[in-house]
Amino acid sequence: MIELRGINKSFGKTQVLFDIDLTVERGQHVVLFGPSGSGKSTVLRSMNMLAEPDSGSLKVDGIEFGPGLPGESGKRGGRLALRRRVGMVFQQFNLFPHLCALDNVALPLRKVHGMSRGKAREKAAIALRRVGLIDRAANYPAELSGGQQQRVAIARALALDPEVILFDEPTSALDPELVGEVLKTMREVAETGMTMVVVTHELGFAKEIGDLNVFMEDGRIVESGPRGFYENCKSERAKQFLQAVM
Repeated sequence: MIELRGINKSFGKTQVLFDIDLTVERGQHVVLFGPSGSGKSTVLRSMNMLAEPDSGSLKVDGIEFGPGLPGESGKRGGRLALRRRVGMVFQQFNLFPHLCALDNVALPLRKVHGMSRGKAREKAAIALRRVGLIDRAANYPAELSGGQQQRVAIARALALDPEVILFDEPTSALDPELVGEVLKTMREVAETGMTMVVVTHELGFAKEIGDLNVFMEDGRIVESGPRGFYENCKSERAKQFLQAVM
């Protein structure tokens, strides 16, 4: 579904990603984890070009959206087409404070898919029902808990019918007692077969859903593996990290 090859990224003079190779299969749940500053979120953001790679290939369903590799040619796609296929849930919710929950979900449907206001609101209501918030449709973000706001953000991503959803540390801005409701919603999304790539520090949750688990440090993939990775990883650095946080 998604293939990264030779992805490099710098911010100014600081290189933050080094030759990242990663393949995400359709229907797979991929977890990226590691210490702060390891490049996890930048890898995630490169998947929908919020962080445009300096070099390397980003392919979604075989279509090239990144700079590409030398000597390769083929079908290329633009950012709007990419973001219609690859949804994103951010750490900080990014809801519009002047719009109610229903209209926060409906707005992208109108802007991206050109739906009428009525049809967009109807589809938004279905998405809010999926995340258990239809009773909060008329509430504004300030009237919702952090967990509810993040579930609205998940509904917004789901409403666009993406083929992949990227989750960038979706629980890290929440009070501990609110984390569970967001993880429950993510678990339910995973159970539908949605392709998901998740950056998270919630490693108990990662162990539960991770089909492919990727440990990063200093802008590189140190080790990756399937289910059982957390008990069977080979890298000493990965073992040290897991012992410290689990």
